[in-house]
Amino acid sequence: MNPSASTPTGALAGIKVLDLSRVLAGPWCTQMLADLGADVVKVERPVAGDDTRHWGPPFLRDEAGHDTREASYFTACNRNKRSVTVDMARPEGQALLRRMAAEADVVVENFKVGGLARYGLDYASLEALNPRLIYCSITGFGQDGPYAERAGYDLMVQAMCGLMSITGHADETPGGGPLKVGVAVIDVFTGLYASNAILAALNARNTSGIGQYIDMALLDVGMAVLANQAAGFLATGQAPGRAGNIHPSLAPYQDFATADGNVLLAIGNDGQFARFCAAIDESGWAQDARFATNTARVQNRAALLALMQPVMRTRTTAQWISLLEDKAVPCGPINTIAQAFEDPQVQHRGIRRELPRDGGDGIAQLATVASPMRLSATPVTYRSAPPALGQHTGEVLGQLGLDAAAIDGLRRKGIV
Repeated sequence: MNPSASTPTGALAGIKVLDLSRVLAGPWCTQMLADLGADVVKVERPVAGDDTRHWGPPFLRDEAGHDTREASYFTACNRNKRSVTVDMARPEGQALLRRMAAEADVVVENFKVGGLARYGLDYASLEALNPRLIYCSITGFGQDGPYAERAGYDLMVQAMCGLMSITGHADETPGGGPLKVGVAVIDVFTGLYASNAILAALNARNTSGIGQYIDMALLDVGMAVLANQAAGFLATGQAPGRAGNIHPSLAPYQDFATADGNVLLAIGNDGQFARFCAAIDESGWAQDARFATNTARVQNRAALLALMQPVMRTRTTAQWISLLEDKAVPCGPINTIAQAFEDPQVQHRGIRRELPRDGGDGIAQLATVASPMRLSATPVTYRSAPPALGQHTGEVLGQLGLDAAAIDGLRRKGIV
């Protein structure tokens, strides 16, 4: 698992990651490590590959504009990795993976609890080969407890942890009822927490010289990211409900109808509210005892909205942004994703990145979303697009010491 000719650079250069995960949480974690310079080898099933290669539409198109039947979902979380196909159900495949793990710093997997033990790829088996190994398991509900054997998916956990109970409009309003978040946020947050845990374990290994096991659970993460909503429940014993785009602890902090659409106001303190009132020639609102403090505004939200909503409809969204942007009053449009990519700030920050891919499938380059991590001395690198299935099998196995004849033999047997 030595780095390829294009040696990764970055904060994690020299760190080798064996990625046995698929779908989103695990791959999101390992993509972060890859962006930071780790050499990540992604192991996929021969022929089929990662599940998300088939989660379409939408599908990728080749240079001629033809549908490749490769889902774009896969590209969200697999850049900067090398793809290897190995059948871990076969003894020869298991032996290859153990050789890779013996040279790795990190293994990430998201199989069911105990699922890799029968292949000799569980932590106990691999730690015996490589005591410095950091092994991260990602499951729905953790390695123990009454739900440990259950499969876990983002949508299920969004429902179970209470996130859907606070997302959407209240039951008594039009369109009311629980909603999932528009992105698989529990998977994404789990990937973020997992990468943080791995970095902490790598740092601890610098002192101890030994690795450790990391148990990550989607449900644990779902509960953790309830943040202030969970804190409010623990403080009061009262479960919060759905309130649409209204913030439970701030006012005015929500969307408003304008003359031509909608605009978002995110007023987080009394000074911002006073500046807003001055901008619309209603300074008296800021002196009104009902609205002078944030707590008062929250308690008198209905009265405040009755005053604000007619005023907000007197200008267009663009006019509101123009009026307030130089007065330190947080205000912005509610964009579509297409509009967000067209935003001048997004374009200035280089959020869209085009990466080369030479996977032999007619796709020369792929667009990806840049990492938000901006390190001054060891910046994130964009070395390669999400790989084609098995694109680097020969390269990686050759670095393990297998010659071309041996690799061809494995291919003929369907092991790789």
